[in-house]
Amino acid sequence: MSAIPSHKSSSSSTIKSSLIEPDGGALVDRVVPESERAAKALEAESMPKVGLTQIDLEWVHVISEGWASPLKGFMREDEYLQSLHFNCIRMKDGTIVNMSLPIVLAIDDEAKERIGASQDVGLVGPTGDLVGILRSIEIYKHNKEERVARTWGTTAPGLPYVEEVITPAGNWLIGGDLEVLKPIKYNDGLDHYRLSPQQLRKEFDKRQADAVFAFQLRNPVHNGHALLMNDTRRRLLEMGYKNPILLLHPLGGYTKADDVPLDVRMEQHSKVLEDGVLDPETTIVAIFPSPMHYAGPTEVQWHAKGRINAGANFYIVGRDPAGMGHPTEKRDLYDPDHGKKVLSMAPGLEKLNILPFRVAAYDTVGKKMAFFDPSRAKDFLFISGTKMRTYARNGENPPDGFMCPQGWSVLVRYYESLQAEDATQQSTVVSA
Repeated sequence: MSAIPSHKSSSSSTIKSSLIEPDGGALVDRVVPESERAAKALEAESMPKVGLTQIDLEWVHVISEGWASPLKGFMREDEYLQSLHFNCIRMKDGTIVNMSLPIVLAIDDEAKERIGASQDVGLVGPTGDLVGILRSIEIYKHNKEERVARTWGTTAPGLPYVEEVITPAGNWLIGGDLEVLKPIKYNDGLDHYRLSPQQLRKEFDKRQADAVFAFQLRNPVHNGHALLMNDTRRRLLEMGYKNPILLLHPLGGYTKADDVPLDVRMEQHSKVLEDGVLDPETTIVAIFPSPMHYAGPTEVQWHAKGRINAGANFYIVGRDPAGMGHPTEKRDLYDPDHGKKVLSMAPGLEKLNILPFRVAAYDTVGKKMAFFDPSRAKDFLFISGTKMRTYARNGENPPDGFMCPQGWSVLVRYYESLQAEDATQQSTVVSA
């Protein structure tokens, strides 16, 4: 895919960062204006209610801020079927937008009966507060097996999102237009990182970016990641861009139990910038609020689409994006090269520049992370996420140059706290 030229304002020489249109041409914003909130809340009180899980609430957040533009609510059946079978949705004007993951809300038989013939329902959050309204609803069958098979390419037991979300969910899906009564906040000390697509686009404008390259991750940043991000900036400068900005964009929704928690990852990321491994002047760190599916090439399209809506016109993709080990066999669930291949061909993502990156590994001769050189393969050490976690758990240091010291200390402290918790629980069990 070719590079997108920078756009200059006709009235001034200021470079604008509106480098890529959101899907559908305009960002969706489903948060009710402050002046209307009291009236809408009163109206919602009189409606049948649907309870939301924490992960449902994360999807409400995603939809409300326009990450899934042009989607305006949880999918009705025609949108769901297009997403499930085609990984995209056809707009009324005939244009195609990518939509590789079904964004749906499940309800059980009891909720369906309670809703009856009502056209609208109120949405209640996990803590019992009224979150929003779903209007002009449609209820349709939730065929879980088909959804799982088409999204993951397998129905093997042990898929984290399936076990957490889909298996216990109701047998019906409810779609409709979403109205959110106020912006979704988590009050976890990280809300200042949760910049909406609109806020990110304004920040890119403020920084006069002429290219924005996004890096999606759910793990701590090591020096190999930093090498890839810094090399991408170098490549963009060589292509003629004057001020490429990195969007370091960790996923902040649901992740599986053995992943490093969001608060620990955000602290580690901040140390990477403090240590100068990445340049704070040309890097924006923000949280992508989506839950994680671990659905490989299907999910990586969603990750790329969300960054289009946030204003990024370049997307870095590496080995096995959004992948995981097979839940019942000793192998990867997906071919590690398919994610980047699919992204380069995916319908609805043509306007996004895909940047496949070279493989980075630890160079035992240079004692640093470097791009893998097949001519001296024996000099390179591949340190997987599992291996990295083992080092940290055992209080061992990784090879010098693998990760910045302050960032590594954050991980070691986290795993030490886990071991202390385990020891406390074991002593409690023994004394009981």
